Amino acid sequence: MDRVVTLLRRFSIWQWAFVLILAWYTWHFTNTTVRMHHGLGTSSYDFALYDQGTWLLSRFKAPFVTLMGRNLFGDHTSFIMLFLVPFYWVFPGPGTLLFFQSAALAAGAIPVFLYARRRLGSEPIALFLAGSFLLHPAIGRTNVEQFHPDAFLPALVGFAIYFALNARWGPYAVFVVLSLLVKEDVALVIIPLGLWVALRRDRRIGVLTIAGAIVYAVFAMGVVIRLLNGEWAPNAWRIPFGGVGGLIAAVFTEPGEVISYVVSDGRPWYLLQVGFSFGFVFLLAPAVAAISAVVLGANVISVFPYQYDIRYHYTAVAVPALGLASVEALGRVPRHWRTSLAASLVAFSLLGAYWWGTFPFSLDPKTYWSPNDTIPQEAAEMFPLIPDGAVISAYHNLTPHLAHREHIYMFPNPFSTLLYGDAATRDDEGRRLPIADEVEYVLLPPALLAREGLAVWQEVQGEFEIVAQNASWELWRRKP
Repeated sequence: MDRVVTLLRRFSIWQWAFVLILAWYTWHFTNTTVRMHHGLGTSSYDFALYDQGTWLLSRFKAPFVTLMGRNLFGDHTSFIMLFLVPFYWVFPGPGTLLFFQSAALAAGAIPVFLYARRRLGSEPIALFLAGSFLLHPAIGRTNVEQFHPDAFLPALVGFAIYFALNARWGPYAVFVVLSLLVKEDVALVIIPLGLWVALRRDRRIGVLTIAGAIVYAVFAMGVVIRLLNGEWAPNAWRIPFGGVGGLIAAVFTEPGEVISYVVSDGRPWYLLQVGFSFGFVFLLAPAVAAISAVVLGANVISVFPYQYDIRYHYTAVAVPALGLASVEALGRVPRHWRTSLAASLVAFSLLGAYWWGTFPFSLDPKTYWSPNDTIPQEAAEMFPLIPDGAVISAYHNLTPHLAHREHIYMFPNPFSTLLYGDAATRDDEGRRLPIADEVEYVLLPPALLAREGLAVWQEVQGEFEIVAQNASWELWRRKP
């Protein structure tokens, strides 16, 4: 017992407070997102596809995700998901994804705390700065946006920057590699990090970082995604003015048009939101903050609105550099200003979390049906009636509850393809797939059949007979 007490006393009250904050954050958002899931707040895209892909990998099967008609790694090279496979051997299910997402986002505050403690010599200030990181709307919103591997980036990129700041190149290399394994476009933040290292710490390490990030990005897109998805850059359509070449040309030939585009559709407001939660303190350490400049610029220039909307996961990768730059900025001001500046930063963080966050005290926390509501309860009545391994087509927010099988489709797939297939087949939507003849069960809401799904269902309904129904759902089984 004395050894335990001695061990506990090795940690300060501020360190214990930090651990409790991380534990509360992980528990709160795990509980929140699991409830959202059981309240039918998850869907085929952005959740079930990762669940099905990881489940297939855990059963040593190719991760061909029938919910989207593509290999899991042909959509994005999120090889980081392989680290979750062993947990699916013990705890297979959506709760595993949601727990690790919350824990990973909480862990993003650790490098902020560690660097602030070292740079500022104050654990209380370090605690408040780490808390401001967790309050950032982009972190909380990513947590409740179903599931995305991007949730691992705040911690992984944060640690990569932290070890770069401290010139610890062994762990730095580990976290750079892990960051790149999350997604092919993480090079947009790793290349600027390499440039900062080359200019401020070690030229050789920086050049190796830049070269490695470029080589990996080319391999991920030009080899893996191209082989599995039919084209190397499936999201190139998001670049305005006809692509990279057209955008560069427009900068010189139509600068007014480019400026008008960049300031349109709330893009400046997005940048204001991103910086507001750190009180723009990071501007006092512009070199570190600039590590996020390219990825933020890519978000702003995109034609895809989700990228310049703080409510979606595309911003999470930019937060670590801004958080650590804020710490560095405080380290550069006179000591008698630090406490006041840190307090101002925390105040801005609280305001940002109140206006745009997803905490219980926020103005507009993201909410879904409660698991105790009628519609989720009646859906739960249907799930046990579908045999394990049966080929099924179901409504989009039911598929996350039935995804542990080799063949599951988001209705109207596979009877009439929608958002399905790789680059070679995506333009040919509306076709019936051969697997449609093997679908054994269809689970749909009557309200859908009365609207957009009616035409497709009328064509195939004669192949099925109803076996169960309630006020919210109908379960159909293929006729013998």
